[in-house]
Amino acid sequence: MGSRIVVAGVASLAVHLAVDGFPVRYASVSTPAWVDAGLGGAGAQIAAVLRNLGDDVDLCSIVGADGAGGLVRTQLRAACLDGPGVIEGPGSSHSVVLVAPDGKRMVYPHLTVVNAIRYPEDRFVEALAGADLAVLTNVDFVRELLPAAVLKGVRIAVDVNVIADINETYHRPWLDVADIIFCSGEQLPCPAAEWIAQVLIRYPGAAMAAVGCGPQGSILGLRDGRLVTVEAVAPLGVRNTSSAGDSLFATFLHSWLAKGNPAEALSDAVVYAGWRVGHRQPTSVFLSGAELAQLRLRHPVRVTVGRWDQGG
Repeated sequence: MGSRIVVAGVASLAVHLAVDGFPVRYASVSTPAWVDAGLGGAGAQIAAVLRNLGDDVDLCSIVGADGAGGLVRTQLRAACLDGPGVIEGPGSSHSVVLVAPDGKRMVYPHLTVVNAIRYPEDRFVEALAGADLAVLTNVDFVRELLPAAVLKGVRIAVDVNVIADINETYHRPWLDVADIIFCSGEQLPCPAAEWIAQVLIRYPGAAMAAVGCGPQGSILGLRDGRLVTVEAVAPLGVRNTSSAGDSLFATFLHSWLAKGNPAEALSDAVVYAGWRVGHRQPTSVFLSGAELAQLRLRHPVRVTVGRWDQGG
């Protein structure tokens, strides 16, 4: 039986659109090679990955009664995620993802409508009852829910995504309360191992911090000083990297709760993320726990262990 996990974050209608490359060349009309639409948003994607891996997941999100919201609700129901934590708002969030032939992506999230809503704290507190973990994504409406999770004593996991300043004002409320911190390595001002050391020193309440480094794999620092590095794999090649961070984060959390071994959990996460980016529309494909185990057997990863408290 899986873990009980509450995820608070965005569920949106996402349109993935092929472009020839970056920067995008201007043309008054341009016919893309392909277009796909489906369920997007970090909250929905993290929740769906966890659900398919076998966890009991409650999603706390805001979906409008508009046309986009109807499509989002349909997909949430199909994923068994349209529970009492998904409340109705005045409108729905959207995102457009431009995808180049090499898999690089540029995301345009439009969250103004949902970020203007105050999510009902009592609904969130109800969802937290008996939870093993709260996954609190870094969107505006989630910020007000951070104190409730702390007061309930639930472990908190956050992914601050693209960050470049350890003291950035926007992200501080999440970093101050997190037990598990993930981020992307895209804009870090220093090597990932050095960043992890800075995070764990700056935020002493965190038990671990990790950085997703794309084709360089991922690196995880633990409070006891260990530094775990897992090299990347891409079993199907790379077609669309837009799901990589959410896949890495969610799979790590599932496997860490299930196995209690951070190195094994990071290995699972790297393999899942590497498999998922091999699809044109990765946000629509998922693995079960058994399928992930089989994929791990077919695609072993290289793991090295060092120290972040001794210069790596």
